Amino acid sequence: MACVLSDGRLTLSGDVGGYWGDDAFSYGDVFAALSAHDDDAPLLVVLNSGGGIATEGAAIHAMLARRKGKTEVLVDGIAASAASLIAMAGQTVTMSPGSTMMIHDPAGVTFGDAAAHAKSIEALDALSAGYAALYAEKSGKTAAECREIMRKETWLTADEAVAQGFADKIDGAAAPAVAAFPYQIYARAPQPLVAMAKAQHWNPKPVASASAPTAPQSETNMGDKTTADAIAAENVELKRQLAALQAAQAKADDDGMRAELEALKAEKADRERTDAIMALDEAKGREDLARALASGGMTVAAAKTALVAAPTASAPDAPVYGAGLGIGSASASAPKKGDPAILAAAVAATNKRR
Repeated sequence: MACVLSDGRLTLSGDVGGYWGDDAFSYGDVFAALSAHDDDAPLLVVLNSGGGIATEGAAIHAMLARRKGKTEVLVDGIAASAASLIAMAGQTVTMSPGSTMMIHDPAGVTFGDAAAHAKSIEALDALSAGYAALYAEKSGKTAAECREIMRKETWLTADEAVAQGFADKIDGAAAPAVAAFPYQIYARAPQPLVAMAKAQHWNPKPVASASAPTAPQSETNMGDKTTADAIAAENVELKRQLAALQAAQAKADDDGMRAELEALKAEKADRERTDAIMALDEAKGREDLARALASGGMTVAAAKTALVAAPTASAPDAPVYGAGLGIGSASASAPKKGDPAILAAAVAATNKRR
């Protein structure tokens, strides 16, 4: 079992959150174990873990740090990645001889568009800042100094962990074997640990098939192979791409609104011009001609002149449309309603009078 409470001693071993294998402990496991332990009573947390899910590590740290009783942490073997943050919950942190501590940036994988990557950047930046603050609180360093240590993926011996303030002392007992963990996934893991992991076939679980359930996308794993520097560079590039996309979208929206506004203005002006032509006294009895003149784009003044030259349809003994306008005689057959010849004749007559 990876989470065992016995006589005031809570042993946590394996992966944080159960990302890599079956030997793991979660926030729920620790909560259930501590429910059987008096919150005011002293507690010794024996930790041997290569890390796992960053958010699980942060939650377990918070739970232990809230305890009213004294909480001590003993690192047996290794406290790496998310497990190193759990270790910071101890009022006293003790390293076993030969044990190791590793501190680095949270990492994760995102699938989606630029907006999805931008959200992942926000989450990773926030998580990293939170981790740095807790490392700083324990070590006495500034949060900025701790962020630099995290970006470099720093591996510390027991002596180095004490010297840098992440641990308080080294225990006199012999250290047990390190946790079975795929150390080769880290960018700067000590070669002896990498060699041991390969020799013992401590490999990550294979990717699940399409039909099998997979880990939630929102989980952020601390044990990603990508270095902190590469992640930082990718974050900068993703932010640049997002800014460019937002600027392009804003310009496209602005151009589209401007074109739509111009079209509405033109439509309004055309409607007002047509209404003005149809409202002319000269348009009475000549509605078809007035409508034809308006649809042809003629100005109000020009339409008025053209309408004066045309007879009204209701005039008694009115001549055939076009008679006297140079396009026919009284004996010619009348053009049909809406005949463009009416417009042509009106325009010709107008031009003739100038």
